[in-house]
Amino acid sequence: MRILITGGAGFIGSHLSDYLLDRGHYVTVIDDLSTGSMENIREAKENRQFQYCIDTIFDKPLLAELVDDAELVFHLAAAVGVLNIVESPVRTIETNVGGSELVLELAAKKKKRVLIASTSEVYGKSTKFPFSEEDDLVLGPTTKGRWSYACSKAIDEFLALAYHRERKLPVTIARLFNTVGPRQTGRYGMVLPTFVQQALSGEPLTVFGNGEQSRCFTHVDDIVKGLVQCVSCDAAVGQVFNLGNTEEVTIRALAEKVIQATRSSSAVRYVRYDQAYGPGFEDMQRRVPDISKARQWFGYAPAQSIDGIIESVVAYGGLDSRVRSPQATAACAD
Repeated sequence: MRILITGGAGFIGSHLSDYLLDRGHYVTVIDDLSTGSMENIREAKENRQFQYCIDTIFDKPLLAELVDDAELVFHLAAAVGVLNIVESPVRTIETNVGGSELVLELAAKKKKRVLIASTSEVYGKSTKFPFSEEDDLVLGPTTKGRWSYACSKAIDEFLALAYHRERKLPVTIARLFNTVGPRQTGRYGMVLPTFVQQALSGEPLTVFGNGEQSRCFTHVDDIVKGLVQCVSCDAAVGQVFNLGNTEEVTIRALAEKVIQATRSSSAVRYVRYDQAYGPGFEDMQRRVPDISKARQWFGYAPAQSIDGIIESVVAYGGLDSRVRSPQATAACAD
C-alpha cells in the first residue's frame, strides 16, 4: 500500500514510518522540520520504498500530488508542545486548522482514507474520569491562550466528521494521550525527555505546580500499533477513538521514578506555573482515557508499563547525550 504521513519526520510520524516500512508498505512523508528532524528518518531514508519531502503542507500543488498518489493518509502534522502553544498561538491555530482543512479538502476529491491525529487536550478541564469519546468537552476561556491548541484540534475533529457526513470522506479520528518514547525531545515542553536529560546531566528536575497533576503516558510503539489497527478497521470510519494507556502517575512520582531509573543525584525543584508560562496559565489536573471503545472495535491493548517506558527513554537519552552533546539539556514543562 502507498501511504502518506504528514509530519512524518516528527516523533510519532517517524516511528509510524518505520513500522509501515517494516511491513512492506511504500511510505512518503512531508514535513517542514519545524519540530521534526532529519535524524528521525535517517534509517528510513536507506529504504527504497521510502521518500520524503521537506516542505510545508501549505504547498497545495505538492500536497495535492502526494495525496493523489497515496491510498491512505495519516495526518500528523500539527503545532505541538505547551511551550510552542504559549509562545506562538497564531501559528498553532493556523497550522492545526488550516493544515487539516487542506488535507481533508484534497483527500475528499478522491475519497482517500484519512486518519486525523487529535489529542487528549480536547477534553480540556473536564472532571468526568476516565475520558470517554462521547463526553462533553470543557475548555477554558478564550482569554487564556493555553486553550487555543485544544480548541483548534476540536475544530479539526468537527471538520473531519463534517467531511465524512457531507462528502463521504472515509476518515477516522484518534485522540492520543501523552505519547512518549525514543526520539521525543523536551525542546517544546515534553516532560519525560526533559526529566531524563536533566537527571542524566545531574541537574534538578523541574516540576511545575505542586506535582500532583497526573498523566497516563503511552509508549510510541503502542500508539503506532493502535493507529494502524484503527485504519485497518473499516467500521472505524466516521468514528473517534481514544488511544492511550490507563496507568496513571503524578508528575512528582514521574520525576522520582526518573531519578531512580537514572541513578541520578538530582533533586526535584518546583516552579509556579506563572513563572514558567506567565500569569493565568491553566493546566489539566488529570488525563485518564477510557480505551474500551478502541479495545472492542479493533483490539487495541497498550503493552508497555510506565517503568518500561521510562527505561526506554533513559536508554535513548543516554545515547542521545553521548552522540550529540554531553551537556545537552532541555527546556522544562509539563
